[in-house]
Amino acid sequence: MQKPSRCALRSTAATIAAAALLTGISSAPARAEIEVNLFTGYQTAPHSRVKGTSPTNGDFNALIGWEGKSFDMPPYYGVRATWWRDDNWGVGLEFTHDKVYADEDDMAAAGFSHLEFTDGLNIITVNASRRWQNQWGNITPYVSGGIGISIPHVEVTPTGGQKTFEYQYGGPAMRLTAGASYPISDQWSLFGEYQFTASRNETDLSGGGNLDTRIFTNALNVGVGFRF
Repeated sequence: MQKPSRCALRSTAATIAAAALLTGISSAPARAEIEVNLFTGYQTAPHSRVKGTSPTNGDFNALIGWEGKSFDMPPYYGVRATWWRDDNWGVGLEFTHDKVYADEDDMAAAGFSHLEFTDGLNIITVNASRRWQNQWGNITPYVSGGIGISIPHVEVTPTGGQKTFEYQYGGPAMRLTAGASYPISDQWSLFGEYQFTASRNETDLSGGGNLDTRIFTNALNVGVGFRF
C-alpha cells in the first residue's frame, strides 16, 4: 500500500479543519460567540517506549527520554477556535505544534542516530468546552477536552540506515485543558492554562520497517484571545 505524500497529508488535515469550521459556523445560533486563541508556552514529555523493526538493526523495544525544547526553532505553539453556544458551553477545533527530541544516549542505545518529531508532533482535535463567566471578579476559568488525530513529522535515522523525513498519519490523539482568561477589552483577553495531550504514533521507516510510540505531553501555555 502506497504511503500518502507529505502534500496529501497537509491537504487532508486542511480539509478536516475547514469542514469542522464550516460545520460549526453554519450550525451555531445567531447569538453564539466565536473565540480564537493563539498561544505558546513551555512543553515537556515524559519517557515513553518505542518499538518496531529497523531495516538495518532488526527489532527494537526501548524506553526513550524526550525533551520538548519549546523555544528552539521551530517553536511550540497552538491555535484554537471555540464556538460558545451559550454563556457556559462551547465546541471547537484545536491545533498544537507539539514536539519531542529523543535523549542522545537513549537514542544511540536503541540503535538510532536521529530520532525526533520536531516539525512537529502535530495534534488536531475537536473539543468540547465549559467556562464559568466572571467566576472570580473579571477572571473566567474554563476546561476543555478533545479527541482527534496526530500527524507527526517523522525524523528518524537508524544507525547505518536511511533517513525518514516526512509527515505521516500517526494515529488517534486526545487533549485535556484547564485555564483562566482575563479581559483587556470588549474583544481581547489574555489567558494562561495547563494542557495535556496523548497520541499514538505508528510510523513507517524509509527502506522498510516501522516505529511505534505513544507520546504524552504536558504544557503551561500563555496566549491571547479574540472574540467576535
